[in-house]
Amino acid sequence: MGEWLVDAEVLARSRFVLSPLIETVATLRLLTASPAPARRDGRPSPAAAFRARLTADPFVRAWAAAGVGVRWTPDFLSRPPRHATPTFAGELARVRATPAPEARADLATACGGRLPRALDVPDPAGRAADLLDRVWQGVVRPDWPRRSRVLEADVVGRVHRLSRHGWAAAVADLGPRTRWLGNGRLRVNGADRPARDLTGADLLFVPVGGPNGWVAWELPDRYAMIYPASGTALTDGPGPAAPPSAPDPLARLLGSNRAALLTLLDAPRSTSHLAALTGLGLGSVGGHLKVLLDAGLVTRRRAGASVLYRRTPAAEALLGAGGTPRTADG
Repeated sequence: MGEWLVDAEVLARSRFVLSPLIETVATLRLLTASPAPARRDGRPSPAAAFRARLTADPFVRAWAAAGVGVRWTPDFLSRPPRHATPTFAGELARVRATPAPEARADLATACGGRLPRALDVPDPAGRAADLLDRVWQGVVRPDWPRRSRVLEADVVGRVHRLSRHGWAAAVADLGPRTRWLGNGRLRVNGADRPARDLTGADLLFVPVGGPNGWVAWELPDRYAMIYPASGTALTDGPGPAAPPSAPDPLARLLGSNRAALLTLLDAPRSTSHLAALTGLGLGSVGGHLKVLLDAGLVTRRRAGASVLYRRTPAAEALLGAGGTPRTADG
């Protein structure tokens, strides 16, 4: 499934959606693909400790050993969301309702064609749903407010890019092999397979934390591109990283919130984008930006319906000096 054929109608209906379940699947992929990194002090991170508890289950050990989700993610685990704001419970219920023969076939495909004995259980969809629920409750749910803000910020920026530069720019960095080829051809991965015609289908784009994405579908008429959100990375555990912190001297000079906003303005961003990244209210972001604008540290310009802010050379000099302004004495 290397290329999808998408006409203007499919593109017009397509949308970006956040999915708690698919974020949980992405987190599970990271937890089982390789050991979680240790903390700087050498002690196991919370993610490593959670992974150790998780893999005490023979089903999970077999899952990790078979590389489920690394080379191929079973279709029933990450079907495209049916709603604009899906809930984890609603999506998990769909996983749990998968008939056993269908779940076994999907797992066998993900395992390279043969299902390991430890995964060949009476209710594989139910066991997989239990596994996802453990990852959601233990790792993703406590961090979901932060993760969702970062994922929403990616969507805001990508929609803005789409409105200004078209689909080629919007999908350019969705994956290492993703390209808009023109003439209704979207390359989704490097697979050497016949193109899939999506005429009449719904197409969704779903951002996740972590370094990798994949494609998903619910045949015959729902498809999704799951992609790593921009600006996300691993910190102490899987998921989107918090926005970069401002240098301490700059925070003391400007205040922590204004310094954080200035640090984020290495590229043009709107107030709504900044609010999503920082968790500050729109009014608070707007007030801080006005102060930075009056001080000559940011500029603004209108782009369609949005007003975008970016830091000035004076702000770059502040950041380049480690956040410490230079005095007349040098």
